[in-house]
Amino acid sequence: MDIEPGELTVGQLSERSGVAISALHFYERQNLIISRRTSGNQRRYKRDTLRRVALIRIAQRVGIPLAEVAGILALLPGNRTPTRQDWEHISERWQAELDRRIVQLEQLRDDFKDCVGCGCLSLDRCGLANPYDVLAGKGPGPQRLMDDSGNPCHPSACGSPAGLSTGAECG
Repeated sequence: MDIEPGELTVGQLSERSGVAISALHFYERQNLIISRRTSGNQRRYKRDTLRRVALIRIAQRVGIPLAEVAGILALLPGNRTPTRQDWEHISERWQAELDRRIVQLEQLRDDFKDCVGCGCLSLDRCGLANPYDVLAGKGPGPQRLMDDSGNPCHPSACGSPAGLSTGAECG
């Protein structure tokens, strides 16, 4: 069977991780995980691949593109088992991006439930949220959701432009 201690077959990795074999093959083609090949050309994975697969799945669940995941996983050593310090380093590198995504998700959850519920679908002309489309003068994108640097923020933290509603009155 040509398996070394601490290695998993693709079937074992699939069973332990809950990820389909075809997805594991895809992850490998994308250089997210690596295997060695036996003399019979079968894949063998180090046991720490389970952690990599878990990170990939968690990232996918929250909408992080695989290209970003690959960039983070590239920081892990390829030929040795990552240490706790390696994982902490990755966590620190990803902290700002995760914080930004959390702010965006909180905005989606909290700040627009009333306006989205009004059904007008015309925020560029909405007399409550953006009368006369004055926000267009600040530039492209969701101006009420960005600070002066273009980073996401809650409208209450960014401060609404003078005379504009925060959207709480919509609906």
